[in-house]
Amino acid sequence: MKPSEPPRAGPLSGVRVIDMTAVFMGPSATQMLADLGADVIKVEAPGGDVIRGIGPQGAQGLGPLFLGLNRNKRSVVLDVKHPEGKQALLDLLADADVLTYNVRPPAMRRLGLDFETLAALYPQLIYVGMFGFSERGRYAGNAAFDDLIQAACALPQAVALGSGDVPRYVPFTLADRMVGQHAFGVICAALYAREQTGVGQRVDVPMFETLLPQVLGDHLYGQTFVPAQGGFGYPRLLSPERRPYATRDGHVCCLIYTDQQWRQFLNAIGQPEAFDTDPRLANIGTRTRHITELYQWVSDEIAQRSTAELQALLSGTDIPVFPMHTFESVLGDPHLQDIGFFNELEHPQVGAVRNTAVPSEWSGTPPGPATPAPRAGEHSRSVLREAGFDDTRINALLASGALRE
Repeated sequence: MKPSEPPRAGPLSGVRVIDMTAVFMGPSATQMLADLGADVIKVEAPGGDVIRGIGPQGAQGLGPLFLGLNRNKRSVVLDVKHPEGKQALLDLLADADVLTYNVRPPAMRRLGLDFETLAALYPQLIYVGMFGFSERGRYAGNAAFDDLIQAACALPQAVALGSGDVPRYVPFTLADRMVGQHAFGVICAALYAREQTGVGQRVDVPMFETLLPQVLGDHLYGQTFVPAQGGFGYPRLLSPERRPYATRDGHVCCLIYTDQQWRQFLNAIGQPEAFDTDPRLANIGTRTRHITELYQWVSDEIAQRSTAELQALLSGTDIPVFPMHTFESVLGDPHLQDIGFFNELEHPQVGAVRNTAVPSEWSGTPPGPATPAPRAGEHSRSVLREAGFDDTRINALLASGALRE
């Protein structure tokens, strides 16, 4: 553990991260690190992370999107374009394990915060950039955001094919959050590599190249082979009938996939002979080719029953059935209540905040209690004191505008 680091619990206790990321992608990665015990110091530009201002309490810089991505972190507001602000950042990096950023690399070079410069000063530093496109291709340096990367990876086309509607984006920040999760794993791997080598390294996590294999993993399909043995698209996922099924009083997920599950379903609806007489059901290959017709059949059968009747009908089978939640109903889910997944975290400025649990459970190094997302610059003074700054220097930084509280 760093001598100046406040005690934290969790498997990453002792790791210090200087987090220069903002909005969704980078903060989602660093929140996972913070949840598992890393000391994440969020270095914000003057004005703070832009998503502070979105939604209720945004006027106070503590909107719901920001609160949901920045628990367990500390905030320092530094103007790194100011020479004294940049020097303060460099001093913080002396005791850091990881630096994360999500501006384009040329911006870091213009600031003199490129990897080569920092590695010469701090060879132990792991330098992680999250941005749109690999620096090795023609898109290097292009602006990127979640919607653009979804489009670049053909997700809107997949949505259109599956829904029979126009191309649409997946309605949550899927690219940002998936790339953030990948970056979290990459950072942990880089920390392990440093344990073996004793030195840090630069790691780039480009959005386009990170998300595309996730999409093509399902939809390259027949084009996997050279020469191609079919077209693009996994038919089951693109079927317009792949959707929650309507019951008489709601909607359910009911996934019938294996031979055994199809036999059990057909037995339950009184048509056991169909498995052996209907050629569409012969094996997973034939079922995949005829998936839209088969899903329509299942849909028609389910529509005749209430949700409770369907659950009773399929009780004791291997067929998963789950009533479709809404945003409202999931908050009252009894399983989540059993495990205390939702809890209230008291924020000193905005009051009680609904908080979600860390979604991993540890027998030996469990994460400690959550702390609320910080106000902009809430820890500017205390973090710099830990780094050896005296009040005279801190006050001079404040007077110059390089530091904000």
